[in-house]
Amino acid sequence: LEQSSDFIALDPVTRRNLEIIEPLFEHGTSLFQLMNDCQTAMGGRFLSRTLMQPIRDTALLDARLDATQALLQGYHETPVRLILKEISDIERVLSRVALGSARPRDLVQLRHACAQLPFLRHALQPLLTQTPTVLITQLNDELGDFHQLHVHLMAAIAENPPVLLRDGNVIAEGFDAELDELRQIRDHAGQFLIDLEIQEREKTGINTLKIGYNRVSGYYIELTRAQAEQAPEHYIRRQTLKNAERYITPELKSFEDKVLSSESRALAREKLLFEHLLNELRENIAALQMMSAAIAQLDVLTNFAHQARLRQWSRPEFSPEVGVMIQAGRHPVVEALSKTAFTPNDSSLDHQHRMAIITGPNMGGKSTFMRQTALISLLAYCGSFVPAQSAKLGPIDRIFTRIGSADDLSTGKSTFMVEMTETSQILHHATQQSLVLMDEVGRGTSTYDGLSLAWACVLDLTKRIQCLCLFATHYFEL
Repeated sequence: LEQSSDFIALDPVTRRNLEIIEPLFEHGTSLFQLMNDCQTAMGGRFLSRTLMQPIRDTALLDARLDATQALLQGYHETPVRLILKEISDIERVLSRVALGSARPRDLVQLRHACAQLPFLRHALQPLLTQTPTVLITQLNDELGDFHQLHVHLMAAIAENPPVLLRDGNVIAEGFDAELDELRQIRDHAGQFLIDLEIQEREKTGINTLKIGYNRVSGYYIELTRAQAEQAPEHYIRRQTLKNAERYITPELKSFEDKVLSSESRALAREKLLFEHLLNELRENIAALQMMSAAIAQLDVLTNFAHQARLRQWSRPEFSPEVGVMIQAGRHPVVEALSKTAFTPNDSSLDHQHRMAIITGPNMGGKSTFMRQTALISLLAYCGSFVPAQSAKLGPIDRIFTRIGSADDLSTGKSTFMVEMTETSQILHHATQQSLVLMDEVGRGTSTYDGLSLAWACVLDLTKRIQCLCLFATHYFEL
């Protein structure tokens, strides 16, 4: 059961300012866009949820970090990612199965995913034997064994079924005797009649006996007038012509019913069998959903390992003491997109120094430095490696930001009003364990008023709230 206290709270303003999922400007890149190299759609969604809801349970975070480290040590993430690439979005497929709206091709995707599981386990094997970690072992167990299901789906669903069930030929041949018979009749009516004609000629000894069909009277056996005398007793007269008699037999009548209805009955039978299949899958839905969740988590862990190797990130540490100690930290997005080398910075906030006042020229990197501190903390609390030489983090319950100025004219708020509303939110909700970034508070008004506001905010944040705060300003009086 999830509770809000399990996560670090990020308000919408902070999510926007830190560009976690969406970039602030059209041509920008968000943290999610930078990091999302997940091989499955489920992994991508899990990563996005993880970035939006960093967790506070350090035991769980260390389990994630252990798993990432184990993957990195033996270059294991690459083979695992190659197999994950083959797995389609079965989380969506399973929700359609649960709702009863799954289509034939959804089950093909599920079948294909089940077929990949043995390969996935094989790729995880060295991790389980050489460097076993709690999380990888648990995820390996949660993958479950769907060999039976795979065999069942192989037998039940055609290799390449049509998009819609009503197009027919969804159920594979040999799966259901009744369906095969109906299809056989539908596709081979002509051959049956030739066989029956030969058979009837042999039985009656009449060589000119013919079997025909017309749309008015259906199937019939035709004898000439002369041979009509020799017609066996079970022939029922259907029609008399000038020089021929037409008969029907019970066998031919039942064949006629079968052929004329075989098309619609085959479809109805397929629908029924498909429904049965979905019901069987529904009984297994919990195990299947556990499997898809395990795949999503593996995807995110291998993606973390991939990012860490690609961008030379290192493992963060957690400490029970309040504080943020980062050595040679870098802003992940700016570093990745920058043409020139990124100059790393240290951040240190602790019990004694809870507030850092940052000053310097415009375009000097104040906002980048503040955001990178928040992003490194955020990534660490997602269980990812971080863009720093080392990072040691104390407990954090919320991250607040007040960055940048923008008139919110659509709701009739000036820059100053927006700034004050956001600042007031922070002062009301921040606690001792919050990380607060304040960028140039008070610049939306005259110098005197602005300085007074900034001064009052600094005093309130340090004296009353005592949170960890980075405060950027141009007011040298501060």
